[in-house]
Amino acid sequence: MPEFLFELLAEEIPARMQGRAADEIKRQVSEQLGEAGLKFSRAEAYSTPRRLALWIDGLPSQQPHREVEIKGPRVGAPDNVLHAFLRARGLASLDLCEQREVGRNKFWFYVERAAGQPTTAVLAGILPGVVTGLSWPRSMRWAHDRISWVRPLHNIVAVFDGQLVPFEVDFGSPERPRRIASRKETYGHRFLGPQAFTVTNFNTYKARLGVRQVVIDPAERMHIIRKNAERLARTEGLQMRPDEALLEEVAGLVEWPVVLMGRIDTAYMDLPPEILITAMRSHQKYFALEDAEGGLAPRFLVVSNMVTPDQGLTITAGNERVLRARLADAKFFWDQDRKLRLDDRLPALKRMVFHEKLGNLADKSDRVEKLAVEIARQLARAEEQAVRRAARLAKADLTCGMVGEFPELQGIMGRYYARLEGEAPAVADAIAEHYAPLGPHDRAPTAPVSVAVALADKIDTLVGFWAVKERPTGSKDPYALRRAALGAIRLIIENELRFALLAMFRVAFESYAAQGLKFDANELRRDLLEFFADRMKALLKEKGVRHDLVAAVFAHKREDGLGEDDLVRLLARVDALAKFLESEDGANLLTASKRAGNILRIEEKKDGRDYKDLPDPSLLRLPEEFNLVESMKEARERAETALKREAFGVAMGALAKLRGPVDDFFDRVTVNAEDEAQRVNRLRLLARIRTTLNTVADFSKIEA
Repeated sequence: MPEFLFELLAEEIPARMQGRAADEIKRQVSEQLGEAGLKFSRAEAYSTPRRLALWIDGLPSQQPHREVEIKGPRVGAPDNVLHAFLRARGLASLDLCEQREVGRNKFWFYVERAAGQPTTAVLAGILPGVVTGLSWPRSMRWAHDRISWVRPLHNIVAVFDGQLVPFEVDFGSPERPRRIASRKETYGHRFLGPQAFTVTNFNTYKARLGVRQVVIDPAERMHIIRKNAERLARTEGLQMRPDEALLEEVAGLVEWPVVLMGRIDTAYMDLPPEILITAMRSHQKYFALEDAEGGLAPRFLVVSNMVTPDQGLTITAGNERVLRARLADAKFFWDQDRKLRLDDRLPALKRMVFHEKLGNLADKSDRVEKLAVEIARQLARAEEQAVRRAARLAKADLTCGMVGEFPELQGIMGRYYARLEGEAPAVADAIAEHYAPLGPHDRAPTAPVSVAVALADKIDTLVGFWAVKERPTGSKDPYALRRAALGAIRLIIENELRFALLAMFRVAFESYAAQGLKFDANELRRDLLEFFADRMKALLKEKGVRHDLVAAVFAHKREDGLGEDDLVRLLARVDALAKFLESEDGANLLTASKRAGNILRIEEKKDGRDYKDLPDPSLLRLPEEFNLVESMKEARERAETALKREAFGVAMGALAKLRGPVDDFFDRVTVNAEDEAQRVNRLRLLARIRTTLNTVADFSKIEA
């Protein structure tokens, strides 16, 4: 079957935006073709720094004929309504319509038969909107254009079954139009193969681009870079430092990857390796190389987009010169920063704003110190003086020149300076690790001092932004509060920290209150705990844990009306609940709980009251009622005793014994008895079933 090829050729598109934009084109075109009734066998998206391409294989040459059912007025509607419907559809009479029953009424329907359009015409109608409708994180307007795009667009290729799909997009204004019409011609590499060539199908397109030094597939470019980089490294007895994110980014910077090796001036090899790696990676996009022992080697790899007559010697020399200047700056900052101790940098934190409503970084350091010490006391794992010292110095390196030049090194430079000043290793490590974990693949600290300071820093941030009502909304999270909460959760879970999260919230809120902030701490504590519950669900969902079980355990209220705030205990509850529900008894009890809840909901709504009072023993009549009451009393007592010992499996086992009595009750007892007193008492029994099961979790939150 025919194939379709679509390419947008522009100025250099930022690497981080290419894949997303190509996928967006694929999604939009695929969805709109589907809506038009055009099915296909395969769709692939490709990207380079200058082009976004889409290839769709197996498209039919024409839309299928379609029938569209249009619902009209009700049969027997006034004549003016019927005539208006006929006029709108261009119909002479109702003889062209048919009657159909919808619910209890009959309506007139008209079946409009539309002939299928050629696929070329459908594509021509779709593509202009796809081009102008792409969403970019950032875009620009070129010259007098009225439509913004990521970079100036120069050429559009649209070919179906070897033939042009004709359309045009006007980026300009009425006064200064800039129309780009679709073509069958495109261009190769900007410098190595700029000649135009005609496109007929994807295979020739890809092959002719290759001849003109363009590799259209980003995965293929990554493979080429990796293979050639590893080959070059081996020639020097070295190995490439693993960096998949950089590899992906660099593949988005070149259309024809050429890997070259440069040298690092030995005068800079005594700098900490993190400085060298950051200078190469973040600023220059160079790959670092390591020796057999894992030490940083005085070599780097750069990926060029050019083939030169001198085999890249000039390019390599130019990159060595640029890196030398960058490292000279780094060495200057390294030498200057060490002239001032971290303690002496602390006053400068007062001039650095944390947030306009939350004070400066000196204020934050004070709060984090107080909270970290309290966490250390609760856990009894970390030496209090070391925690206090680490929290006090944690933000000091933000005032140094190196971090000002390389923000990625915050914390890391603090560790180096702390070690040089003779601080305890635990203190130095905590300074470096207190930002961690920054993401799902970042390691969470395990050293007690590091854990206390890192957790305090994140809780302080969350509490502060909650206090000033700067919370995440929808997809917006400018202060990375979701990440902070996930980091705090990972610190707690992975280190099995047993303490009350709400108590730590209280300490943090007290510090902000001392600064003069006004807020309802109790309401904010409850709301923040719910935010942690949502983040916990997201984290556990990635690990295959059912979100509804987490919700059920979080929704279980304590005597003070607040939810579970010991995350380690919560996980144990979730695990026990999951195993319980996998058993036959657990599954049946869940069904019974849902049944009891449904009956109660209906009757309470009808009666305008609840049935939370205890059943009256004098109104029990049937053996199944007596048996259920006794069984629930025994199960509840055993479950509560087990819960105090955190023996959650035992608690679930106690509830499992209710299966028989509950089944018997539903099988042989009529809840809505004719005697009103008995009916009320039996509804109270149902409520008691629900509250007994909810001893361990809120069963209403569990999906059947």
